[in-house]
Amino acid sequence: MLDETIIDCPYCGEAQTLLVDSSAGDARYTEDCQICCQPMRVSVSLFHPDEPSVVEVEREDD
Repeated sequence: MLDETIIDCPYCGEAQTLLVDSSAGDARYTEDCQICCQPMRVSVSLFHPDEPSVVEVEREDD
């Protein structure tokens, strides 16, 4: 199941929508910002199957 999550890019600060696969459980991956094309490190945490995923983004160079 894909969930839409709105995040702010850690580089340019622009809001954008990420599609997160909540059925995959916890995940870490790199995705480019849709606005400035900088690489963001995305962390997805699923604490309980009935609750929404927690999505955090940070700069790749941190």
